[in-house]
Amino acid sequence: MALGKITLAAALAAALSVGAAAAPAKQDAQHVAMSGNPILPGWYADPEAAVFGDTYWIYPTTSKPYAEQVGFDAFSSPDLVHWTRHPNVLSMASIPWAKQAMWAPAVVEKDGRYYFFFSANDIQNDNEVGGIGVAVADRPEGPYRDLLGKPLVGAFHNGAQPIDQFVFKDDDGSWYMIYGGWRHANMVRLKDDFSGLLPMADGSLYKEITPAPEYVEGSLMFKRDGRYYFMWSEGGWGEPEYSVAYAIAESPTGPFKRIGKILQQDPEIATSAGHHSLIHAPGSDNWYIVYHRRPLGETDRNHRVTAIDRMVFDAQGHILPVKMTQEGVPADPMRSTELTRRPAPRP
Repeated sequence: MALGKITLAAALAAALSVGAAAAPAKQDAQHVAMSGNPILPGWYADPEAAVFGDTYWIYPTTSKPYAEQVGFDAFSSPDLVHWTRHPNVLSMASIPWAKQAMWAPAVVEKDGRYYFFFSANDIQNDNEVGGIGVAVADRPEGPYRDLLGKPLVGAFHNGAQPIDQFVFKDDDGSWYMIYGGWRHANMVRLKDDFSGLLPMADGSLYKEITPAPEYVEGSLMFKRDGRYYFMWSEGGWGEPEYSVAYAIAESPTGPFKRIGKILQQDPEIATSAGHHSLIHAPGSDNWYIVYHRRPLGETDRNHRVTAIDRMVFDAQGHILPVKMTQEGVPADPMRSTELTRRPAPRP
């Protein structure tokens, strides 16, 4: 993340409009602009979606071999259809301890600053340096710089590889991070300045909340109508069967009961659909799932693209199966300038 200082002119020149570069915005019979899928040009995966001010943001992993995953681009949009690329918002050069495999962003706003959580180095044991780091910037498009000079979580706890973090603010103002690979998920409580961890209610620092035996990675949590939804990815990310499942509980630490899959491969559209995030459009009950998938015919596991589709709940609050599309979603211009984190916690 060594991005240094950049002038406004340079930043504006670098932000390249990609409104229709990946899949040109389409119009249906009623002339409604559609995003098209994929929504980003190129190979991008593990998308983190956020709402900051009056703008939608996506922060994806650059889907390349691990040795080439050395930085992140970001994309912004006023309406989910027209996207602008902001290249290299976070670079490995700014993270002294990062060597490769920078992936799975999680970005939040707090007190006017933006915090970029990321995974790096794909550590396989506690003798290796790496894990989950944090960077900070004054703007959502960066440039981001290292906050701690070391990983926030740099070791295995409860069997969970320190990767694929998600940051969640509960109704009482507490900040939590849910993370973990290798079929284990942990929850930790973050200090207010994100410089370290605080004990959970039971006194532990690392609370295992693995929701089901099928859990693999890609945790996500949100609150809707007073209940906590825990979503995750199942299967191997390089395999066609990669998919998304979820559970619901009355507490953020569970116990969770797996309800089922809501996103998986479609032989007519794409395979390997997973590692998602959500957008809850401010001022509405419109929910969108942003995820990666592998186009039909692609065999390189790094050939993943970012897509967006609608996510709908039934009357009982269950998530209906998501239908992958080539059309994407209709334009949804921002309705509010209130700063909102995706998905917005709701009472």
